[in-house]
Amino acid sequence: MTDCGCEQARRDLEEYLRDEVCRTQASDIRQHLETCESCRDEALVNRTLTDVLARACAETAPEQLKLMVIARLRAAQASHSA
Repeated sequence: MTDCGCEQARRDLEEYLRDEVCRTQASDIRQHLETCESCRDEALVNRTLTDVLARACAETAPEQLKLMVIARLRAAQASHSA
């Protein structure tokens, strides 16, 4: 395996974090992240953000908030259509 370099690692980082790259490419990116602090930091930020968003999306909004959002969307749609 060879170090893929910062440009390739950053370009493919999102797919790598979602396990959407082939095994060879994943190995190259993993090897790069082991040796490049800057890319490793970027991967950590992306992984943390993805995890936080996933947890937030899994939570159910309170019913009152849902009703308020739907009402505002309908009002905006009605004023936009008029």
